[in-house]
Amino acid sequence: MVVRRNDGTPRVVRNAPLLHDGTPMPTRYWLVDPHDVTHVSRLEAAGGVNTAEREVDIVALDAAHAAYAAERDAHITPEHTGPRPYGGVAGTRCGVKCLHAHYANWLVGNIDPVGQWVADRIAASVTP
Repeated sequence: MVVRRNDGTPRVVRNAPLLHDGTPMPTRYWLVDPHDVTHVSRLEAAGGVNTAEREVDIVALDAAHAAYAAERDAHITPEHTGPRPYGGVAGTRCGVKCLHAHYANWLVGNIDPVGQWVADRIAASVTP
């Protein structure tokens, strides 16, 4: 676990960059809290992927993808000769693919403009 709620419930888990059989796993941080997943799923269903892609700074988004890939790839041993994970957040090379992955990346403390965008909308939706 990487991030937990105050009661110990997991919110985000960290995946290894390679599965046990060597299959690449591009998604480093996985959102597992049902409450978080529900909120983010509602945003996605309402067109949030396209809206976030239009509203966030593309340079900051590209930087988040690059940092994510570098952090993940740093955990692959130099001896590994098989296939490697590709892309940045959620395995994409550009733009926005999955709000869940961006939000998980932001929750672990990484700079992610899409994750921040998601957090702002969740906060606005639960504030009376």
